[in-house]
Amino acid sequence: MKTTPPAHRETRRSALIDIVKAHDGRLVAPLMGYPGIQLTHTSIKQNEFNWGVQFWTISELVHEFHPDIVFCMMDLAVEASALGLPVRFPLLESPTVEYHLVKELGDLEQFMACDVLKDGRAINYIETMKLMSNYLGPMPGAYCTGPFTLAGLMMGANEIALDTVLDDELVSRVLEVATSVIVRYAKALAGAGAKVIAVLEPTAVMLSPDLFRKFSGKYVRQIFRAVPECIHVLHICGNSRHLAQAMVETGAEGLSLDSVVDFPAVAATLPDDVVLIGNIHPVSVMRDGKPEDVRAAVRSLCSSMRHYSNFILSTGCDLPPDTPLENIAAFMQAGRESGKA
Repeated sequence: MKTTPPAHRETRRSALIDIVKAHDGRLVAPLMGYPGIQLTHTSIKQNEFNWGVQFWTISELVHEFHPDIVFCMMDLAVEASALGLPVRFPLLESPTVEYHLVKELGDLEQFMACDVLKDGRAINYIETMKLMSNYLGPMPGAYCTGPFTLAGLMMGANEIALDTVLDDELVSRVLEVATSVIVRYAKALAGAGAKVIAVLEPTAVMLSPDLFRKFSGKYVRQIFRAVPECIHVLHICGNSRHLAQAMVETGAEGLSLDSVVDFPAVAATLPDDVVLIGNIHPVSVMRDGKPEDVRAAVRSLCSSMRHYSNFILSTGCDLPPDTPLENIAAFMQAGRESGKA
């Protein structure tokens, strides 16, 4: 039996669950920005720097597969590069931060003059979102880097994990700076027409529930509160089952969870108005499998979730760029068929 919302959980609208329940059939929304480069014969790097190219890529995906929700490309280095962190941009891979600039409190001074909205790559995603909102049919979604994840890019993942115990003052101050940047960016994306804001917080998977509440959840809540007009989704990679309840406490309307998470088990513990989003494996099934493997995995997941209406079929994370397009087609077909009465 599902639990009722805990008493400390704030009252809020449940727009996402309303949309899910009102939809005729099951909502199907794979996280699939990168494979679109196969349709436009472009590189990931071109899409990351050129809003016209990225909109072209996303629009081709929409026209080919007709998802119910469509996101811009997943990019965990937008805010980081806007802050001046050294980022490497391979042609056909996602960008990565090469090294970290914060070792002590004084190192935060260098970021005080940075404005994320004056950064060309942030503008790229904002302009892409304007076009998606104006010209594409599916509900448009945008990504923001999570506060603990951005702070980890500023400090280093191992360093921030240790400092949650050894120097929580430094971690808290870095999180304040990171959150202010993310909030400004999220507001701009909402103003550009994003209907969904998904906060990507993969580094937080290493935290205990209590540490998550202290060093991630309270800041994620600030981001969601800054964009009340949007649907709020929280995505964490890896096995985040131990964080599910703490994730709900952020005010998230949807939890986007990875393929290692047992969806029916988590669904049984969550409030009815929190939507689970996922969680077909993006690599072993979607990239490396055959269409019949994809269909089998989708049918199995949908069958296991048949008693839960708070479910959107998606992938556990963003699809690799070389995911076969026929596998995405099989995913969409099987998902639509499994949602029919």
